[in-house]
Amino acid sequence: MLGASGGIGSAVCRRLARDGWSLYMQYHSNAEAAEALRTELAAEHSDGGYHCLPADFSAVGAAETLAAQVGDVACIVAAGGQSMLKLLTETSEQDMEALWRVHVQNPARLISLLSAKLREAAPSYVVFIGSIWGSTGAAGEVMYSAVKGAQHAFVKAYAKEAAFGGIRVNGIAPGWIETRMNEEIPEDERALVMQEIPLMMPGRPEEVADLVGFLTGGQADYMTGEILKLNGGWYI
Repeated sequence: MLGASGGIGSAVCRRLARDGWSLYMQYHSNAEAAEALRTELAAEHSDGGYHCLPADFSAVGAAETLAAQVGDVACIVAAGGQSMLKLLTETSEQDMEALWRVHVQNPARLISLLSAKLREAAPSYVVFIGSIWGSTGAAGEVMYSAVKGAQHAFVKAYAKEAAFGGIRVNGIAPGWIETRMNEEIPEDERALVMQEIPLMMPGRPEEVADLVGFLTGGQADYMTGEILKLNGGWYI
């Protein structure tokens, strides 16, 4: 599980643990939250194994470091990442490189390194948590939209390549999900966005987690290469 300490990542971990999965939980800087989650899951699901693994996915070689600590694998969920609210003219080359590594390069490299283990566990699963902006793009978040679009393209391409090995590869493109990141948005801006969403409400991290559970629980094994929209009708 990549990005286990975030709002969506922790919800996915709880859902997967409830479904009977043991978890390797990658995090970057929030060790306290990751350890609290591990303790919670171990107390509630004593039959599972839960391990916190630190890794900075903005760094070169992070995937190799993480892969070396992982045993058997039947599922990889990529929910890690960082947003970037900047005009393109304000986005530095370093910003661009970090976004690329976090959202695309290191997750893809990790999947490559662990692909033999995924094939051994077939049916096995790869799920990317993409974004509505990977489908339609957002002004002020051009590079973030670009790397999320790259995640969506990776899902579609790798699904074709990995299918022979029994690996199902899908993505989820959430819209506005109520996480700590969105809590920082001013109330007037939030109200304007809600008016654009047909259901006029935000989504919850648990709803993203439920879709991950659907994709990895055997009910969707004839589905691969799909990007599932979860946005309240904001982008159809």
